Amino acid sequence: MPDNVFIDSNIWLYAFVASDTEKHKIAAGLITSANQQIVISTQVLNEVSVNLLRKANVDEAFIRDFIKDAYSKYRIADIGSATCVSASLLRETASLSYWDSLIVASSLENGCGTLYTEDLQHGQIVENKLLIVNPFLKTKKNKHPKTH
Repeated sequence: MPDNVFIDSNIWLYAFVASDTEKHKIAAGLITSANQQIVISTQVLNEVSVNLLRKANVDEAFIRDFIKDAYSKYRIADIGSATCVSASLLRETASLSYWDSLIVASSLENGCGTLYTEDLQHGQIVENKLLIVNPFLKTKKNKHPKTH
């Protein structure tokens, strides 16, 4: 059974927009990896969509295709009251921003062991369950993960 992994908005954007060739390759590789069940939240769908519209100049047809494709291939996590309450607790215990706490709460709520993101501390372990991984860092960096 594949591992559940959460892929944050910035990874999706690098996969779609090839302005940084190395990051584009890494991001696209993560998304197409066959040994993982990708989980994303409705928050991520919205963040990716708005940034593609604003910064990549894509049209609405592209956004619709992205959304339909995401719902057919990946597990999409809705953000409900339980996620919002968990996010609030994470803001207190792990000192996360509002939006980052929703991403982490969604990851935990959906049984993800790894959260791929460029926005949080690489190697951090949240609630002894979720490893934060910045896939763009060299593997020798940050050998001693922090725990919360």
